[in-house]
Amino acid sequence: MLMIRLQRVGRINVPTFRVVLTDSKNSTKSGKFLEILGTYDPVNDVKEIKADRVKYWISVGAQLSDTVHNWLIDKKVIPGKKVNKLPKKSPIKKEGETQAAGAPAGAAEAPKA
Repeated sequence: MLMIRLQRVGRINVPTFRVVLTDSKNSTKSGKFLEILGTYDPVNDVKEIKADRVKYWISVGAQLSDTVHNWLIDKKVIPGKKVNKLPKKSPIKKEGETQAAGAPAGAAEAPKA
């Protein structure tokens, strides 16, 4: 499956990214890609994209990474809603929550003598 995603190409402590079309099985650090579709420089906040090529590859069936999807919506290249790409946090379980729901919190523990 083809994927449009970011590929880091900058030096140490100077991040620069390419927006590339690649196979989803390729690692992000492998350097293999089929086409460069744009660039992103977060230090200077410069974003460039070839909108016509991105629309073509989406029409052919290429999938977007969440970050690129949100970026294209900001640039008004594609319509839609942004995707939450952050992981969902699960609540921290306390010691009393691991017991059965009907039993009180102190009932399962043995009395201390």
